[in-house]
Amino acid sequence: MRLHSLTITAFGPFAGTEQVDFDTLAASGLFLLRGATGAGKTSVLDAVCFALYGSVPGDRRPTRLRSDHADPHLPTEVVLDVTLGGRRLEITRRPEQPRPKKRGGGVTTEKAQTLLREWNGTGWTAASKSHQEVGEEIARLLGMSRDQFCQVVLLPQGDFARFLRADATQRADLLGRLFDTRRFGQVEEWLADRRRAGEERLHAAQDGLRQLIARLDQEAGDHAEPPPEATDHALGWAAVLRCDADEQHTIARSALQLAEQDHLERQHQSTRILHLAEHQRRHRDAQQRARDLAAAAPDRDADRRRLTAARSAAVVESALRLHRTAADAYTAAEQHERAARAALGPDRDASVQELATAEAQARADIVRLEAARQDERRHTKVSAELHRLEAESRAAEELRQEAERRLADLPREEDRLRERLTAAQEGAALAEQATAHRHEAERRLTAAQTRDDLLTRTRLAETDEAALHHLAAQARTAWLDLREQRLDGMAAELAERLRDGDPCPVCGSAAHPSPTRPSPTRVTREDEQAAQTAFHDADAAAQRATDTVRALREQAAAATAIAGDTPVSALTADLTALASTLTAALHAADDLVPAEQALTRLAAEREQYLAQQQLATTRQAAHTALLDTLLPEQQALTDRLDRARGDAPSVAERTTRLTHHADRLSTAVTAARETADAAARLKDADAEVAASTVAAGFATPSDAASALLPPAELDALQTRLERWDSEQAAVDDLLRNPDLLSAAAHPPADPTSAQTALEAATTRLRTAAATEAAARRRRTELHRLGTELTTRATTLAPALAEQTRISRLSQLASGTSSDNRLRMRLESYVLAARLEQVAAAASSRLVRMSGGRYTLVHSDGKAAGTRRSGLSLRVVDAWTGTERDTATLSGGESFFASLALALGLADVVTDEAGGMPLDTLFIDEGFGTLDEHALEEVLDVLDGLRERDRAVGIVSHVADLRHRIPAQLLVHKGRHGSTLHPTSPEAP
Repeated sequence: MRLHSLTITAFGPFAGTEQVDFDTLAASGLFLLRGATGAGKTSVLDAVCFALYGSVPGDRRPTRLRSDHADPHLPTEVVLDVTLGGRRLEITRRPEQPRPKKRGGGVTTEKAQTLLREWNGTGWTAASKSHQEVGEEIARLLGMSRDQFCQVVLLPQGDFARFLRADATQRADLLGRLFDTRRFGQVEEWLADRRRAGEERLHAAQDGLRQLIARLDQEAGDHAEPPPEATDHALGWAAVLRCDADEQHTIARSALQLAEQDHLERQHQSTRILHLAEHQRRHRDAQQRARDLAAAAPDRDADRRRLTAARSAAVVESALRLHRTAADAYTAAEQHERAARAALGPDRDASVQELATAEAQARADIVRLEAARQDERRHTKVSAELHRLEAESRAAEELRQEAERRLADLPREEDRLRERLTAAQEGAALAEQATAHRHEAERRLTAAQTRDDLLTRTRLAETDEAALHHLAAQARTAWLDLREQRLDGMAAELAERLRDGDPCPVCGSAAHPSPTRPSPTRVTREDEQAAQTAFHDADAAAQRATDTVRALREQAAAATAIAGDTPVSALTADLTALASTLTAALHAADDLVPAEQALTRLAAEREQYLAQQQLATTRQAAHTALLDTLLPEQQALTDRLDRARGDAPSVAERTTRLTHHADRLSTAVTAARETADAAARLKDADAEVAASTVAAGFATPSDAASALLPPAELDALQTRLERWDSEQAAVDDLLRNPDLLSAAAHPPADPTSAQTALEAATTRLRTAAATEAAARRRRTELHRLGTELTTRATTLAPALAEQTRISRLSQLASGTSSDNRLRMRLESYVLAARLEQVAAAASSRLVRMSGGRYTLVHSDGKAAGTRRSGLSLRVVDAWTGTERDTATLSGGESFFASLALALGLADVVTDEAGGMPLDTLFIDEGFGTLDEHALEEVLDVLDGLRERDRAVGIVSHVADLRHRIPAQLLVHKGRHGSTLHPTSPEAP
């Protein structure tokens, strides 16, 4: 993988569009990304990761990648030109982000976009726009996940420093993500699941076996032998139970057969006795009913006579009903005629012919008044129109006068508004100028305050720097003095190791006549190392103080360039005056929009009142013409109506009166004619009733009416007589029945005794049947349970053996078995092999960085307590020949040890990913902990990476690196966002 160029737009701290030419930066092998803290050095690496994977390292969401400084209309975008697997690709990504709506106000959310293009030698060709397709293609070409990429390409030093001091669990978490050993963890889980499932099945089988034995014991009953304590003897015990159940079932079946035979005989005897008792009862009941019927004979004869008379009177009933209807109709017609004549007043006693003639005359008068009614309606319409025209004419005159008054007032109001507009425009111009001046004054005031603060801090830092350099010089002098003293006493150290007979390492003699004696103030190697360490610590502190003073001086110079030498008080007074001027100008400018709107409304109002004046004049002329036409017509209609309505208030009223009188005459004529018709029908009904009464055999119509019965009572009487006749016939049949006569001749039957004997036999039968059913069920259940017990006992042994093998294998893979001496899980075992490869690759670089002193080795020694083993790292010190924990390394030693570990891990992961060459690497911070010599060693190692055609980018703000690495990219932080600038070591 080689990066060619990167274009960043509105991303992170970068408000605009920034470009990085990696080809130019990487030409010399090493390049430096530098800038102030928070300027955005790491954001450049985030942009590379986002372009490749659509996400950034860590837990930040893509929606927070947008720069807060960017213009709302400028979209956030990252474009990366990169070579992957020999293919030149251009990846463009836009995260999900808000943008202003194209129409109206507010914002809308724009979806994430991805575009992949490929260079074909002559130009770029589109490859895909799908997030998923682009992600899969990039992952295939890189051969590593995002976490792996961030760990082996971006080389976060803080993570690997923690990795040096981490325990086995934390190392396993990181290595597991990088080498994807989840399949081995899944094997552990699969074995554990098989073990748990087997244990559950085995426990279930054993529980089922115990439940079967308990059920066998329950089915055997209280008289059976108790169940065995061991399941091995359960099969024989179950066989004994089955034999006992067979014998008991045979006995119960014999008893049931005897009980069934006795019950059948008792049942036949009870049936015969019950049949005889029933026949005797029916004969007694028939005799009693015959006596009851004979006693009710007089009432039955009276009912027969009533029924005969009612049937004869039914012939006269229809004639009587017609007569009542005719009489009622005549009475009603006579009452209606009297009421209709009473409404006529003086004409109530006139004949029918006279009433009809008067009605015809009234109808003729109504027809003649119809023409006058039309005139009356026209008169009403004309009067209403005249009233409306007069009202509209007055309203038009009022509108015209109002428009003339308003038009006369408008010029003065327009002049006043124009004066307001001019004053507001002048205030807006002044406010714009004051705003620009105030921003500059605020910037200078902030810079002046920063300048004064930095100058004070610089003076204090310079004092601390001088003191620390003095202490470092004293520590160096003390170290050199001790070193010289140790060299002087080196002969005493050699003399201490001399033994009689052993050759001297200096002269080779076996005799040692006068060995040098150690001085009382002897300096040991530990004393020299302690002094050297004190010197290095003091020198590092002095160097950090120098860096701090240099940084403070640079920052103070930058602030002075903006604020100059002007005091803060003077700049504060200028800013206060500008703020007052701006406030007054803004207050005046606030009236700009209202004045413009008021002038616009005034112009619209002038047009409105001119149109109103013209419309009112036109309407007045039209109304005058219509009034001249309608007034003569109204007078002519008034004259004709006075003649037509007579003494009535109106023609309509007179028509209404005539109509009501004609209707009353018509009602009286109709009522008189209906009364005459009703009298004729009543006379015919009288004749019909007299003839029907004689024909039915009654003396008078009153006698016939008395004999009539209601239909319901007539039906009930006939039904009662028919029921008496039917019951008499049935009683006679029963008294002549030979079976009943024969049963009456026998002695009285005793069905109670027969039923008691039958119930006793039934009880015995039920008891025998229940006993036989229980014995049969017990026998069947014991046979079934015994078969199931045999089957389960046969299959339990192989399952137990298989579960033993699975449990041992699961415990071995999970590191909990006693056979696993190191208590190492399967996944940890695989990761231990990877860690051994990483340690070997890291040691080749660590030896060079540490001047041949340190080597990293992997240890699979048993961990203390219950902790897991296999993922320990140790450092071998060639100077002392000891092996110790990596946590004992100092800050600078931890840095180049973790750097070597990161580079070694990058090599191993690259090989694991299929040998994908990583031509561009980034190292993020950590160089500030190194002294000058260690920094040289580390840079030599990084420079050696060019042998594999790699370009290494160092992200740091260490000052010494500016002069050691020519190719640099400066990240400049500003109030309105950060910018990128290629620069040289001499550039500011």
